[in-house]
Amino acid sequence: MEASSKLLRTRRFLPIFVTQFLGAFNDNLFRTSMVLLVIYGIYRDATQEATFSAIAGALFILPFFLLSALAGQLADSSDKAKIVRIVKSAEILIMLFGAAGLLLHNVPLLLAALTAMGVHSTFFGPIKYAILPQHLDDDEVLGGTGLVEAGTYIGILGGTLLGGVLVVQQPDGSFHGEWAALGVIVVAIMGRITGHFVPPALPAADAPPLKMDWHIVRASVRLVNATLHIPRLFLAIIAISFFWAMGAVLAAQFPPLVKNALGADQTVATLFLATFSIGVAIGSVAVNRLLKGHVSARYSPASALMMGLFVLDLYRRIRVWPAPDAELRNLDAFLALPNSWLVVLDLLGVAIAGGMFVVPLYAFLTTTVPKSETARTIAANNIVNSGLMVAATLILTVAVQLGVTVGDSLLIVAIGSIIAAWLGWKLHLACD
Repeated sequence: MEASSKLLRTRRFLPIFVTQFLGAFNDNLFRTSMVLLVIYGIYRDATQEATFSAIAGALFILPFFLLSALAGQLADSSDKAKIVRIVKSAEILIMLFGAAGLLLHNVPLLLAALTAMGVHSTFFGPIKYAILPQHLDDDEVLGGTGLVEAGTYIGILGGTLLGGVLVVQQPDGSFHGEWAALGVIVVAIMGRITGHFVPPALPAADAPPLKMDWHIVRASVRLVNATLHIPRLFLAIIAISFFWAMGAVLAAQFPPLVKNALGADQTVATLFLATFSIGVAIGSVAVNRLLKGHVSARYSPASALMMGLFVLDLYRRIRVWPAPDAELRNLDAFLALPNSWLVVLDLLGVAIAGGMFVVPLYAFLTTTVPKSETARTIAANNIVNSGLMVAATLILTVAVQLGVTVGDSLLIVAIGSIIAAWLGWKLHLACD
């Protein structure tokens, strides 16, 4: 832990860490503000609200599926620091449109900005992991990956909390997002400033020349085929993908779950999102301490099973939850109910186990391929991740339309955790 924290005092790590932290912060400041504004201030129908949450999640993920191959080609063949600065400049423009959507309560504009932020994250995502083996020593990569993952989720926590605070209810019962609109622009500017200090990360000597294949379907199929035919990478990528598919279902359903299953207001939705973020950050750092810097899938199977057990306990508690009152319960009223703290602890347990499961797998991806291929490997991972995440959210949307409750959707996550545990075990046997 001490060795990992020393990285935060180095020029080769701190700027990329802060830049990705601010990116995650702003993603979630905008997304939380948007979702809470729409769920509590615009829509008044449970099915409509659950459908919006699922569609918003799918639109954010879709660019990862369509454009990751281009992002991987670009990152492996160019100076990654230069790409960081271009992407962070684009974020400022995107957030100007997002701010307009928050001010005008314009749902199509909000969804358009969310999709554009998905494109932004698609091109930034391969870099934040692929740059680590270039700037860090081999025995620092797991610690650096854990810090990046923890920083990402602390950013999610900060953005989630601030997004919940800045969407304010007025005395007449309406909601407004003026402060959230200002916040997303300010954070985007800060991210561009920190991105300026990321040290150069030139292509490796054996990296292919920059020759973009703009046929996104062909490029994506070629990239995934080139990566997944390697058994150890196949197992790691599919295991990570199941983790993110489960996370997509959980994230999409937090606000409607809180409102319609638990009968609580946006302060409780913010608590749930914050608890999940804290848990993943704890798990991300804890697993590095357990593994002592050694990249291994040793703890991944048990972590996935623990995640599933906590989800099942959460499902059990929600099934017998008291019927909602006429008015939504605020945070104090929710926490005063029997077993409310156990619901929060279940969420925390899911998140800690999730962080312990996924961080070693990301470190594995970046340390078992040549440095000239790390960005494309992460990009292939992102394509498969996003494909399963989109599939999971589409299945969830159809299930909601057919009458499946948001509480029952937790069973999808529990089943997925069993598959993830099996994949983690296979990887452990193959590589450790």
